[in-house]
Amino acid sequence: MSTTTTEALSATTLLRFATAGSVDDGKSTLVGRLLHDSKSVLADQLEAVERASASRGQEGPDLALLTDGLRAEREQGITIDVAYRYFATPRRRFILADTPGHVQYTRNMVTGASTAELTVILVDARNGVVEQTRRHAAIAALLRVPHVVLAVNKMDLADYQESVFAAIAEEFTAYATELGVPEVTAIPISALAGDNVVEPSANMDWYGGPTVLEHLETVPVTHDLAHCHNRLPVQYVIRPQTAEHPDYRGYAGQIAAGSFRVGEEVTILPSGRTTRISAIDLLGKPVDVAWTAQSVTVLLQDDIDVSRGDLIVPTKDAPPTTQDVEATVCHVADQPLTVGHRVLLKHGTRTVKAIVRDIPSRLTLDDLSLHPHPGQLVANDIGRVQIRTAEPLPVDSYADSRRTGSFILIDPADGTTLTAGMVGESFASPEPVKNPADEDGWDF
Repeated sequence: MSTTTTEALSATTLLRFATAGSVDDGKSTLVGRLLHDSKSVLADQLEAVERASASRGQEGPDLALLTDGLRAEREQGITIDVAYRYFATPRRRFILADTPGHVQYTRNMVTGASTAELTVILVDARNGVVEQTRRHAAIAALLRVPHVVLAVNKMDLADYQESVFAAIAEEFTAYATELGVPEVTAIPISALAGDNVVEPSANMDWYGGPTVLEHLETVPVTHDLAHCHNRLPVQYVIRPQTAEHPDYRGYAGQIAAGSFRVGEEVTILPSGRTTRISAIDLLGKPVDVAWTAQSVTVLLQDDIDVSRGDLIVPTKDAPPTTQDVEATVCHVADQPLTVGHRVLLKHGTRTVKAIVRDIPSRLTLDDLSLHPHPGQLVANDIGRVQIRTAEPLPVDSYADSRRTGSFILIDPADGTTLTAGMVGESFASPEPVKNPADEDGWDF
């Protein structure tokens, strides 16, 4: 890559996006088409796909093979794991997460879409909006993904009829709006034929909107963590105790959101002690200010107790600390989450003991109704939980900060991730429910 090209790419913005949809809706084919038609596939990769396709008796290359990396995926023709792909055009750089469509792998979409600024949800034009479509829309809404693209695929198998596309777009948009999705862009496509993926379709002259790639290149990236509440989770305490640095004490971590500058008054949570930033080291050099996603070492004016798991925040914008966490969750483990379940709660760099005090409701995806007090959540369920932690936690609302408003629940016995949680209110918020008495002796 030339120096000019490198400089051009460094000046473009970055979009993280995820794909989702039901089985055989064509997610991997769409991703393969995007990579192929945007000239983001290496020659040897394309040759390997052509050989694999020919061995199956297919006339042309099966572009889905560009993303189906697991052997089981290639054999079954499905996506099982989240496949990450990196590509770029002259206008923007992309990190793409191709997520599975099978119901039992829905939990993988939570992983792929948790950092996405846009989600592409595919629908087969012949089948329309199905339960898995609604599930993916619900997860996108829960994760506060600011942009959703409805890609109505396989329009070639529906004779490119505008009425088919319009009916599906209307039904999905109404459902997504009820969920609180802020923006839906519907695009009719044929991933296999390439219609409206990178190039406009000659078969659908009734459609005057953007292609998928054009929309990806031009959608505004508005979910900017640099404008969220300033938060720095402490990952590691650095004390060299060398002759060169006998008194150096720095607190290292990646800035989760916002920015920090030298001289700023900060509070250490959960202790609540206040001090000022005396210096910031970035890549071994002192700087006056540091921003989101930069890994820094912060030095404080006062010698106070700070350790891994603490959160450095501006004194004037400190979140409340609490031991009672209410959240909307997506359960991702095969074992159920039950009332009274003893878990570990990981929030940022801090992990504490916790107990599930109540499960007020489980979401029914068909009509968005709430099933009250189900007693447990099973794999792929979405519901509300009330959790009591052993120690106070400084948590933001997920609506305010996706980084510091999220957490995971872990099985303390084997370290299995049980549940992904989003703190605060959501479309699944139930009526207030009184906490039941904790009778098992693990009372905080």
